[in-house]
Amino acid sequence: MTSRRRRSVLLTGATGALLMVIGSAATANAATVRYYDVAPGVRLNVRNGPGTSYSIVRQLPEGSKVPIYCQTPGTSVSGYYGTSTIWDNISNGQFVSDAYVHTGSDGYVADRCAS
Repeated sequence: MTSRRRRSVLLTGATGALLMVIGSAATANAATVRYYDVAPGVRLNVRNGPGTSYSIVRQLPEGSKVPIYCQTPGTSVSGYYGTSTIWDNISNGQFVSDAYVHTGSDGYVADRCAS
């Protein structure tokens, strides 16, 4: 019976250590995400894909900031910050046109989204 308790404690200890490592990696990744301002006075449509033919899933209020997890090419949009074919992934299955996001660049500022 004593050996079973030791094994349980060892398993719990190893599991706890693994969870600490996973938690640290998640915290490190979350800390590296940068938020960008949406164009002033704009209520930005969020779509379920990188283009104007995709459905609108929600609308961001004026004064919003968005994270950019990855970027991908899509429909060309003319907006507050010029014309762009870059679409920003701001959440799982949610995209906004980069033409309305102040990234300070006309190009990619994040990794390309996986296909």
